[in-house]
Amino acid sequence: MRSATPKVLHPICGREIVGVVVDSVLNAGLGPVVVVTPPDGTGIRDALGDSVLYAEQSEPLGTGHAANQARDLLADQETVVMLAGDVPLVSSGTLRKLVEQHAVNGAVLTVLTSTLTEPAGLGRVVRSDDGHITAITEERVADRETLAVREVNSGVYCASADWLWKALPKLKASEVGEVYLTDLVALAAADGLVVESIQTKDGNEALGVNNLIELSTVQGVLQKRIRERWMAEGVSMPDPGSVYVDYLAKIGQDSIILPNSHVKGRTTIGPRCEIGPNTIVSDSLIGSDCKIVASVLEEATLEDGVDVGPFSHLRPGAYLESEVHIGNYTEVKNSRLGRGTKSGHFSYIGDADVGRNVNIGAGTITCNFDGEKKNRTVIEDDVSLGSDTMLVAPVTVGARSYTGAGSVVNKDVPPDYGAIGVPARLFPKKTGVSGNRPAE
Repeated sequence: MRSATPKVLHPICGREIVGVVVDSVLNAGLGPVVVVTPPDGTGIRDALGDSVLYAEQSEPLGTGHAANQARDLLADQETVVMLAGDVPLVSSGTLRKLVEQHAVNGAVLTVLTSTLTEPAGLGRVVRSDDGHITAITEERVADRETLAVREVNSGVYCASADWLWKALPKLKASEVGEVYLTDLVALAAADGLVVESIQTKDGNEALGVNNLIELSTVQGVLQKRIRERWMAEGVSMPDPGSVYVDYLAKIGQDSIILPNSHVKGRTTIGPRCEIGPNTIVSDSLIGSDCKIVASVLEEATLEDGVDVGPFSHLRPGAYLESEVHIGNYTEVKNSRLGRGTKSGHFSYIGDADVGRNVNIGAGTITCNFDGEKKNRTVIEDDVSLGSDTMLVAPVTVGARSYTGAGSVVNKDVPPDYGAIGVPARLFPKKTGVSGNRPAE
């Protein structure tokens, strides 16, 4: 992979390769699931959590040796399905069919094969004249006749457990000292035992990942599947090829995802939303009837009926209650904006608690960092902030108060007061400014 990241931890559509494999197995209703890891398999355990069991392969001695490490954890199982952690496109439906066919045929081993996959780099399925599988030959050692075979091995097997645990120790190491699962086929055939196969109807299911080029190919296939699944569920994508939706994201019915938009991570989007164009939404929770145009959202929460953008940025901790309006070039970070609040232009709202129906004038900034720590700003309900207001935190602006354009507010403003000037002076709102003495 030419990468410091272990191969099976490379992400495809926001999910680690091995996670996609495990999810397919779990969705097929198979279990318990055992993942065989190297001694330094912490990253794999972090990715998969406690949804699976783990066995350790102390040395990289091949796939056959790896499978044998799971023996104790599967001792009470009658049937064992074996998958490669770097072949992520096998569907749960195909896995169920593999297990069902294995049971019907009474075979000791059933192999998932493909005649619909480009064979380059893959092991060829060798059959006898009567059609029975006799071996799987890796490409690097295949002769010209074998290389001409179009049927390839997917790396997915279903085996009868009693036979499997006796057969694995019999496998001989290759010239490089590794034991391969593929040799189970020849071993069974030599003993006159039944080896069956089923062929995938989707050649992509046999695609593995060995470099970043193949990773890109696999990701493209999975992305297409994801888009088509959501379109089948009632999500519109006028130009699906320019839309990217991650594996764990969810989108509500009658929503529309416009071109050049990314729905990343564990984002959930409610019904009747419009996302894009040119929008990135990461690990965010979006309510119903929201509209986000040409903006970036990261770990943000939007209640129903919120609109954002164009060209705005909601950073982690941004929480927008229903009917909030965020216009262009506004940044919100670690702040909650109350229902009906509006920030139309060029503002920074950081570390703030903003009430309902607040009007945030263009150029307003919460000055939240004093050089050592972040401080909070509190803006209560029905406040009107004039353009270019600077709120020097920690500070509170009371309900129904206002600030004048260009004011620097560095002390609390009581309810029903105005704050005007640099630094701002306070005036009771009910009597206005003219002819009145500023409040102390």
